Amino acid sequence: MYGKGTQEDGNQSSLGEFILLGVSDRPQLELLLFVLILISYTMTLLGNTTIIVVSWLDPHLHTPMYFFLSNLSFLDLCYTTSVGPQMLVNFRSIHKFISWAGCVAQLYISLSLGCTECLLLAIMAYDRYAAICQPLRYTAIMSRRFCLQLVATAWLCSFSNSMLHTIHTMRLPRCGRNQIDNFLCEVPALLKLACVDTSANEVESLTSSVIFLLVPLGFILMSYGYIGTAVLKIHSAKGRLKAFNTCASHLAVVSLFYGTAISMYLQPPSSYSQHRAKMVSLFYTMVTPMLNPLIYTLRNKEVHRAVQRALRRNMTAQGV
Repeated sequence: MYGKGTQEDGNQSSLGEFILLGVSDRPQLELLLFVLILISYTMTLLGNTTIIVVSWLDPHLHTPMYFFLSNLSFLDLCYTTSVGPQMLVNFRSIHKFISWAGCVAQLYISLSLGCTECLLLAIMAYDRYAAICQPLRYTAIMSRRFCLQLVATAWLCSFSNSMLHTIHTMRLPRCGRNQIDNFLCEVPALLKLACVDTSANEVESLTSSVIFLLVPLGFILMSYGYIGTAVLKIHSAKGRLKAFNTCASHLAVVSLFYGTAISMYLQPPSSYSQHRAKMVSLFYTMVTPMLNPLIYTLRNKEVHRAVQRALRRNMTAQGV
C-alpha cells in the first residue's frame, strides 16, 4: 500500500518511535499540502496574535466578550503549534518519525485544547445570552472574577480529562505496530494500532465525546433559543440586526468546530475511515484556527477601530 521507502523506514525504526504515514501513498500531494499548511499556519499566527495584542492593549476591548475571544485565540495558537510544525517537517522529510514522547505530548496537548475549546465556546454562548437577554444585569453577571473562574474551570477540566485518555490510549499493547495512518497522533488512529480488544477505550472515548461535545453543544443551542426569542421581541430592525451580528460570528465558529469534531469523535474507531479522518484532522487543526480570527474580525467594527487606534499610536510614537 505504501512506498518502498516507507516500508524500509518502518523496518528500521525503533519501537519507541511512530511513523506518521500521512499521504505517503500519494507523494505528489506532499508539496501542495506543505505550501497550504505553511500559509495556513502563518495566517493563524498573525490573525490570532493580532486579536490577543489588540484586546490586551485597547481599553475599549476590556470586556468579557474580548476576554473570552483572546482565550480562544491563545488556545488556537497553541493547538496549531502543537501539530503544525511537525506536519511541515514530515512533508519535506523522507523519515516521517515522531518519538514516543513527542506523540504522547502531541496527543495530550491537542486533546486538552480541543476539549477546552468545546467548553470555551459554550461559555461564549452564555456571555452572548447574558448580554442580549439580561442587558441590565450583564455587568453584574459577567464580573471579572466570574469570567476568570469560568475560563480556569474549562482549562482545568479539559487537561484533567485528557490526561486520563492519553494514559489509557498510550498504555495499549501494539505488538510492534508503529505506523499511524494520519498526519498526527490522535486517539482513533492510535486505537487502530492496538492488538487487543479496545472496546473499553471506545466506550471511554464516546462518553468523553458526549460530555465535551454534545452537552456543551446542547447548552449553546439552548442559549441561542433564548437569544432568538429575545431578538424577535426587539421592535427596531436596527436593534435586531445589531443583536444578530453580535452572535453570527460565534455561530459560524461553533458550526465549523463542532461539525468537524463530531464527525471525527462521535463514531466508533472500528468504523473509522482513514482517508476521511485525515482530511477532517487537517481541517480542524489547521483550517479552523486560521478562519476563527477572520470570522470574528471581518465585520467587527470594534476590532477595526481598535487596530486603527493601535496603528495611529505606533505612528505617533515613531514621529510619523
